[in-house]
Formats: sequence, C-alpha cells, structure tokens
Amino acid sequence: MRNIFILTLALFIVFKGSSQNSIPSVQVKKLDGKTFNTSEIKNNGKPIIVSFWATWCKPCVKELNAISEHYADWQKETGVKLYAVSIDDSKSTGHVAPFINNKGWDYEILLDPNMDFKRAMNVINVPHTFLIDGNGKIVYQHTVYAEGDEKHLYEELKKVSK
Repeated sequence: MRNIFILTLALFIVFKGSSQNSIPSVQVKKLDGKTFNTSEIKNNGKPIIVSFWATWCKPCVKELNAISEHYADWQKETGVKLYAVSIDDSKSTGHVAPFINNKGWDYEILLDPNMDFKRAMNVINVPHTFLIDGNGKIVYQHTVYAEGDEKHLYEELKKVSK
C-alpha cells in the first residue's frame, strides 16, 4: 500500500511540474515580417493577455471586438497589454494586416502560420485566451467565446493587477 502511495505522489509531482506555467520560447513573426521570440512577451511586471485567433474564426473576432471596446480603459486601470496571435496559415497571413486595420484593434499582433507557438501553449481550438500575471505565470485561460466572457476576463485581470 505504501508503494502505491509513493508511486501516486511521484506521478502527481511529475505531471504537475510539467503543466504549462509560463510562455515558452518560440519563433513567430510580427506584421512587418520580422522574427519575434515569444519569450520576449513582457509588460514591465504588468498583466498580459495572449489571445490565439484566426481571421476565419467568428467567435475569435467577436471576442477581440468585445475586448477592443474596453481595452483602453483596461490599459489605464491595469496596464495590461494584449498580444493577438493569428494562426492563419501562410497562404492567408497576408490578409491579417488589412483585417486588423479594418477592425481598428490596438493590439500587438503576432503571426504563427506554422502553429508552433499554438502547439507549445497546448492550444487545441481557437479562440483560446490566456491571462499572464506580472511575473510571467499563466493565471487564467479560457477557450471558445460566449457573449460576456470579456467581463469575466476583466474580473480576473483586476485580481491579477492588484
């Protein structure tokens, strides 16, 4: 019985330790075509939102539009910075910049056409949004989007920014 307990405890520690806790280092692109390492996603000790999305994903666009309506206020109150990571493939990444300009989003945009960052963050479906505290730890995440989810994200953001 003792051996089973020790084995169970060891497995818990191994799996708990391997869970995604922070942002991995992956090469992606910025809209200007320059390479960007995701380990550089920082915000001077203030919270960060990382949102995986695609131009073809209607719930993604709805979520980013909903956040956009409040983003300036959230920035003033919490100092948050949002990185919107497009997973559009290499054939459609050329559509991302015009799409964003049309929407008027004031986010940092990253392009992940090979989905390396997406895989490294264990993202299965989009939208998938992460909230990262000032120490670089993932403290909240959600997938899919339903109207009003941005309010819950804001509540979590306020907790982190205190």
